[in-house]
Amino acid sequence: MNSNSGNVLAIIPARFGSSRLPGKPLASIAGKPMIQHVVERVRRAQLVKSILVATDDERIKRAVEGFGGQAILTRPDHRTGTDRVAEVAAHVDAGIYVNIQGDEPLIDPATVDAVVSAMLEDVSVQIAAPCAAITQPNEIMDPNIVKVARDFDGNSLYFSRAPIPWVRDTKTTVAARHWKHIGLYAFRRDTLLEFPTLPPGELEHIEQLEQLRWLENGFRIRTVETDYDAVSVDVPADIERVEKLLREQRGAS
Repeated sequence: MNSNSGNVLAIIPARFGSSRLPGKPLASIAGKPMIQHVVERVRRAQLVKSILVATDDERIKRAVEGFGGQAILTRPDHRTGTDRVAEVAAHVDAGIYVNIQGDEPLIDPATVDAVVSAMLEDVSVQIAAPCAAITQPNEIMDPNIVKVARDFDGNSLYFSRAPIPWVRDTKTTVAARHWKHIGLYAFRRDTLLEFPTLPPGELEHIEQLEQLRWLENGFRIRTVETDYDAVSVDVPADIERVEKLLREQRGAS
């Protein structure tokens, strides 16, 4: 383990362009830009040493600096959030990088810590990501919910929009467990820097899931069980839903 392995940097990719919600990171939620909610929640993760917003737009950078956060301008032509995080990793040294979605204003700090812990406890783990048990039957068939199948050690076998595992024999009682993949990743530096050089594969193209690029190129992704159910903001109606959940959380605390 290198001396820098405990230095954990959270990177939040934040693009200004969004087909369904332009300027999404700056969308106002309960009086704050969405990106501020994400940063403030990640600050509560005990194992994260520092946080950087990686953006392609000066307006987002100014907004982040305006509430006391740190932001860095990155190239506008990245195809994936992981590519944007890898650009930052090439210039900012850390032992573990956590890629956190910029459109999840309710991100759970404990889940961030759990994923980082998996990396700290086992130096052989190069990539880690959370997963949550699917409790709603309709989510199993929903192609927008990414499912993950895992081996005995918790390493991912496959990610799919399809219902995996498929219960073939419905005439007998089968206690099938389905897991939902949560789009948060932790990487070691050398592994992350490799991502932009890896050739995209057929499975990634078919499923439109960038995490399959890792599997197709022979990498393992350790999955960490969590109770966190991600709530992302993709369309204006999602803002009202998040504000309602925020009010409920404040009322319960």
